[in-house]
This record gives sequence, C-alpha cells and structure tokens, in this order.
Amino acid sequence: MSDGAIEAVKWLALVLMTLDHVNKYLFAEKLPFIFECGRLTMPLFAFVLAYNLARPGVMEKGGYIRTMKRLMLFGLIATPAFIGLGGLITGWWPLNIMFALLVMTATIYLLDRGTIGSYIIAIFVFIIGGSSVEFWWPGITIGIAAWSYCRKANMLSIIILIAALTAMRIINGNHWALAALPVALSACFISLNVPRLKMIFYIYYPLHLSVLWIAKAVIN
Repeated sequence: MSDGAIEAVKWLALVLMTLDHVNKYLFAEKLPFIFECGRLTMPLFAFVLAYNLARPGVMEKGGYIRTMKRLMLFGLIATPAFIGLGGLITGWWPLNIMFALLVMTATIYLLDRGTIGSYIIAIFVFIIGGSSVEFWWPGITIGIAAWSYCRKANMLSIIILIAALTAMRIINGNHWALAALPVALSACFISLNVPRLKMIFYIYYPLHLSVLWIAKAVIN
C-alpha cells in the first residue's frame, strides 16, 4: 500500500469510531446504519497497525517498544472517560481499544523475536491479554493474521484472518466486520496523497471520549 492509502484507511476508521461512539453514548444506538458501520473500526485499526508493524526494520528501530509505550500511555489516559461513559460488562472490564492494540502489538513483537521462549510468552500474552480487552481474542487475531500476511503472503494467514473477522459476530451480533476486508484490499489499488500524522489517533482517542463524557453528563 502507499503511505497515503494506509493513512486514508486510518482516517476512515477514526471517523467511523467517532460516529459509533456518538451513536452509542449520546443516542443509545438509535441512529440507523451507524452501529453497523462502526463494526469496521477495530478491524481497520488492526489492519493499519499490522501493516506498519510489518514494515522492514521495525524491530531494529525500536518500533515495537515505542508503539507499546504509546498505547499503554494513552490507554491509561482514556480509561477514566471510558469507564465513566458506561456500557462496560462490569466495572473496568473490558479495557479499551488501546489496550487491545497493545496486546496485539506485544504478541506480534514476541512472535517476531522468533525464539521458543518468546513464542511461549506470546501465547500467554494472547490468552490473558485477550480476556481483558475490547474485542477479545478475535480482534487481536485479526491484527496478528494481517501482520503475518504483510510480512509474507500466505494462504494460512488469509484463512485465519477471515475466521477472526467472522468470529467478531460473537461480539458484534452481526458480520459487518467482514466489510473491513474489501476496504483494506481496495487500499492496495489506490494512491492517495494523505499526510502521515503519527500521533493523531493516540491523542484523539482519549480526547473524544472525554468530550463525549462531558456531553453525556450535560444531557443527562
């Protein structure tokens, strides 16, 4: 993909996430078609992150560690608003999407290290981490499979990716996550001039949740 195309996918995911959260927290999910479109958010973010993590030299340049630190920091910053908005299964659980992407990145990092020990730890991170975050194991698996395919095209990764997207029905109640696949594939065939803003998602996520938290408090 061109850098502009991958950035366009990220911006699309950002817009869909915002609309989905406005619909969920301010309109009780009553806006038509917004909930369905929102189901593309996690897969698209996972695709974008997986693609960037699959770039050459990520391990050597410290890309994994840098990404994990950012996800941890902004995930923590977003947590008060995320919990305050409500809608969680219980208390603080599950953790927000930043932590889901953190678990995904940590698992990929351990797999990329390529040692028996790192593989074993990766399994534990995947199992334990996946039980604690939004979108659970299917969401994390989407990113891992996409990363594997971007590193080296193979049919097994495609099969696992489609299976994970299909399994998102358990969480979403529908199969709209599968629509993220043709969106991501379309980005392979277009060239767009969209500048790369590395920190926009990290900053925007807790910021927009905080705004929604305040708006919800005012409305109620």
